[in-house]
Amino acid sequence: MPAFPPFYNSDMFGFVLSAGLILCYYVYLRWRMAPGPHYDPHYTIQALNAEARRLWVESVMRDRRDILAVQTLRNSTMVAVFLASTSILLIIGTISLSGHSSDVEHGLHSLNLVGVVDPSLWMFKLVIMIIDQCVAFFSLTLAARSFHHAGYLLNVPADPKHPVITPRFVTGFLNRAAHYYSNGMRAYYFTIPLLFWLFGPHLMVISTLVLIFVLYRLDRTPNSGE
Repeated sequence: MPAFPPFYNSDMFGFVLSAGLILCYYVYLRWRMAPGPHYDPHYTIQALNAEARRLWVESVMRDRRDILAVQTLRNSTMVAVFLASTSILLIIGTISLSGHSSDVEHGLHSLNLVGVVDPSLWMFKLVIMIIDQCVAFFSLTLAARSFHHAGYLLNVPADPKHPVITPRFVTGFLNRAAHYYSNGMRAYYFTIPLLFWLFGPHLMVISTLVLIFVLYRLDRTPNSGE
């Protein structure tokens, strides 16, 4: 029976702990927006933005503000395309880094106080980073595609006789584009702990805690006094 590769306790523990912390953070956000005494539909800025997009779509389709719609969606599409292109560059850079692992591996591990220095683990870390950037690329390209199609839907006059292309349908389509965009940005954010993982699992956990704090500040809907 073939032997299994060695289990790198410290590195894998750091990876699992970081993933668990991020998962707990999103479970907490879901819990705050679930029905109950703690229910707050506008607790996150994403929920508030979704409501704002609904009102914006209704205004555009009702008042025929076509130029405003085209300009706004063009800006969103350009940002999504730019970030998708950047993720491809990051993927290529990570692949290039894997080809020079022997040159940079020991230098990066100079701060690795508790982790393991091993070529197979090094490649595993790079593969995880590539997968993360692939998620960013596909999410952002889907966002650009959805923003593009939303431009056509928004320019359809609000006609009560039309059974499908209604403000509610267009809002759902636009919110789905925003959801793709948000997923792509989250994948970008998660690159930071993965990058610090190259220096050691302890730095990955620390950077994950810092990232969660920053995300908490970004995801919360600002109060009027803030």
